[in-house]
Amino acid sequence: MIHVTEKREYTGEYPDKTLYLPGPTEVREEVIEAMAEPTFGHRMDRMTDLYTTVVEDTKEFLDTDNDVIVLTASGTEFWEATTLNLVEDRMLVPTSGAFSERQANVAERLGKAVDRIEYEWGQAVKPEDVREALEASDEGYDAVGMVMNETSTGVRNPVEEIGDVVAEYPDTRFVVDAISCLGGDYVDIEAHGIDAIFTSTQKAFAMPPGLAVCVVSDDAYQQELEQDAASWYGGFQRCLDYYDRKGQTHSTPAIPLMLAYREQMKHMLDEGHEARDARHREMAEYTREWARDHFGLFPEEGYESRTVTCIENTRGIDVAATIETVSERYDMVFSDGYGPIGGETFRIGHMGEHTVESIRELTDAIEDVADL
Repeated sequence: MIHVTEKREYTGEYPDKTLYLPGPTEVREEVIEAMAEPTFGHRMDRMTDLYTTVVEDTKEFLDTDNDVIVLTASGTEFWEATTLNLVEDRMLVPTSGAFSERQANVAERLGKAVDRIEYEWGQAVKPEDVREALEASDEGYDAVGMVMNETSTGVRNPVEEIGDVVAEYPDTRFVVDAISCLGGDYVDIEAHGIDAIFTSTQKAFAMPPGLAVCVVSDDAYQQELEQDAASWYGGFQRCLDYYDRKGQTHSTPAIPLMLAYREQMKHMLDEGHEARDARHREMAEYTREWARDHFGLFPEEGYESRTVTCIENTRGIDVAATIETVSERYDMVFSDGYGPIGGETFRIGHMGEHTVESIRELTDAIEDVADL
């Protein structure tokens, strides 16, 4: 293991790179500029104007009447918060990649009993397996937690069908990690009984990192009230009651990031959720076709992500060297495979403000460097 124990001076003298990562992704210049406004107090009326705009615009964009929480945090906060708020004893978590396994690990670290439905990496979660696990449990589950878009494998799990299954168990909440897809992959939250769904702003929302968003159902809110303990920072009652009373966050927020959020949400509302979803589908289809022509696809057929394509390195190229050369020659950055499938796969993030045309610029660069 390499330990970086000495200061490495940040100089600011770095070339700009176009990001094709599974996040963070590209941010509009005007969104970046919005962060440079003079700071102000987080208990001023101006903060109420800002935060209520952010929250209500998010509801409008996602087409939901459920409550919305926006906190200064990474999406990891809502792994912890939803577990503490909704799981008293037991949780069911299908695992099919690094991040679904991490969701299960978080719950175990918080002292919860976790049953897994285990899949090989690259496979998708099947609704019938979730149904079988729910039916087989004598104790029942406080919640089913799952990853909608498994960033490590490029798999898009069928959360709609799984949500319909979980909805047949009224005492079990459905918790969805949509960190690498919400905002670029349309999901009807209420129609499929999703009680808590969360994301980070640096992914398909195309904002700077540092804010986490969670959409919370009335049933989830009520279940937290019945718990003996809940998250302090990400508690639904604490966050939502404070919003109802004050129109603000209960703790000091990253105000510049909220200003960036407000600016980017204008663009997202102008485009519209369905149109944004369609654009992401077009980018995904282009990237998959390119991958099929030159390599292979790692995800199970029919379950490919709409925001991140995980490409199987069937040609045996030196992925790390290709990434480095593309970065040096073209100032574009994409990702190696995750963890144990590094080198065997690589990933292209096609989310946020990218278009088919901008994705083609990257694939042309890869073709040149890898001599495809």
